[in-house]
Amino acid sequence: MTTDNFVRQAGISRRYFLQVTGAGLVTATALGVTGLKARAEAYGKFTWISPRGTLEVLDDYPYWAAKKAGYFDGLDTDMQPGPSDGTATVKFVDVGQADMGFPSPGVFSFAIQNGMKLKSVFHMGARDTFSIAFRKGEGSNDLKKLEGKTILLGSAAWQSITDPLLAAQGVDIKKVKYVEAGWPTWGTALAGGQGDAALSWEGLRAEWIAKGLDFEYWLGVKNSKLPANTFVVRSADLEDPDKKAFLEKYLRGWAMGLEFGYQNPRAAVEAVFEQFPTLAKNLGPELGTTSILQQINVFRGDMDKRGGWGSHDMASWQGFFDEIHKIGQITNPVKAEDVCTNDLIPAANTFDKAKVKADADGVKLSEGFAALDVEKIKAHLFDSAVK
Repeated sequence: MTTDNFVRQAGISRRYFLQVTGAGLVTATALGVTGLKARAEAYGKFTWISPRGTLEVLDDYPYWAAKKAGYFDGLDTDMQPGPSDGTATVKFVDVGQADMGFPSPGVFSFAIQNGMKLKSVFHMGARDTFSIAFRKGEGSNDLKKLEGKTILLGSAAWQSITDPLLAAQGVDIKKVKYVEAGWPTWGTALAGGQGDAALSWEGLRAEWIAKGLDFEYWLGVKNSKLPANTFVVRSADLEDPDKKAFLEKYLRGWAMGLEFGYQNPRAAVEAVFEQFPTLAKNLGPELGTTSILQQINVFRGDMDKRGGWGSHDMASWQGFFDEIHKIGQITNPVKAEDVCTNDLIPAANTFDKAKVKADADGVKLSEGFAALDVEKIKAHLFDSAVK
């Protein structure tokens, strides 16, 4: 992959975004979901769409753990990978080809900028999951040193993630270049000597190690106050009492899956591995558990200061919206309370935590997982941070 394929100074234009939108909608037929008229009448099968173009990752462990444990209680649910275009997760929800997306705050901001009537209802990423990967010995905790350098991305749309992350650290983003090195090859491109750094995130760090990609990282989870990925739905769905009640029940399943994973991370990994045997073979118990522990740290955040799983920290979100307005990623100011809501959080967290803990504790682990020392893994979660 060379910089001829995609090099762009900071800033993705509206024209480019709309071109990507057109491409994404062509791909939408692959989902096989019901038409817009049926969606307007009722959810039917409720479709969640990934931002990554794949489901064979550990990131969605709460869903698979909850599904295995029966926490969705008869709801007709579906998970779809969607296209690898980073903006597909909001576009499909906007036009009714999916019911819930999982965008980064940056991609969510593009949805807002382009008039999509979406609202964040369940904030998964209480801490900033995103990081900057460097080849060993080339990293720095001063991201200003990236000025004049090239950052590799898996999708051009990820620039909306990286720009505010860098700007919040004092980087002049006009002096940074980006290369779209493709999904899932952008990490391999960095290891191969292309670019100077690459966007990464918690959980993926462990998956990259399994692929022989051993980097050092500036960690957002340690250094950034920005929010991370969140669940979004159409704003109109929140005005429909039946759909709102469905969403509360659906999100309760996710919240129970998050609690299950917190109580027994190894059992949650096994639930994902049962769903995706190839992922299990590629990662194995130790790296799988490392990945999920990285993500649990992001998803849980400081629970003593939160209103439960999925609760938005409006101050963090407001800081993000103020930052992206300052750098021109959005043209008009955004008030966090207008596009994020905690209205569904109390109902989503109304479940028997003791029962979920008992369920999690009662799982009989396979030999490989049972042999793992979880506390030892936790003690080394951030060993790859830039020193």
